[in-house]
This record gives sequence, structure tokens and C-alpha cells, in this order.
Amino acid sequence: MIRHVILWNLKNELSDEEKSAVKKAAKEQLEGLYGKVASLKSISVFIEPLDTSNCDMMLDSLFENEKGLSEYSVHPAHVEVANNYVRPFVSSRICMDHKV
Repeated sequence: MIRHVILWNLKNELSDEEKSAVKKAAKEQLEGLYGKVASLKSISVFIEPLDTSNCDMMLDSLFENEKGLSEYSVHPAHVEVANNYVRPFVSSRICMDHKV
């Protein structure tokens, strides 16, 4: 199994209200990918970090194997969500993939 974790920071020019709306939409859309990508075994998006955090959102997902993660990265449903609900609003992205 492969765990795929991403931390994002949203653009500073977004207001608090815009950030909240972006986070809610991204969570809904990303978690909605479950069942659309065969190798995606679980996906959760966390949008309410504690004050001790230094990121705005976190994705935690699990895949059968590295091939499954690769398939997810180019899957049309994932690309659509990333291009419309995440990438336009993000200033930084950190990713770690590891074997479980």
C-alpha cells in the first residue's frame, strides 16, 4: 500500500471567506473521487488546522500500489478537480508518498 499525503497553503491574497469556501469545495470534490479511481482505497481532506499548524489543508489518501498512485495522478476526474478546485488557489504544495 502507498500513502499519499499533501499539505497545501492557499494564496495570501484570498480573504478568510474565500479561503473557507475554497477549502470546503476542495474537500468535497477531492473526497468525491473515492469510487471513481479503482486503486484509491481511502481519501480524507482536512481543512480545519489547529493554530499550531503552518498549512491550510491536508490530503491523506491510500492506494494499492505505486502504479495505482500514478494512475490517479493522470485520471481525468482527478485532473479536473485539481485544475478547478485546488491548483488555482494554492501558493505552495508539499507531498510525501510512502509505503505502508
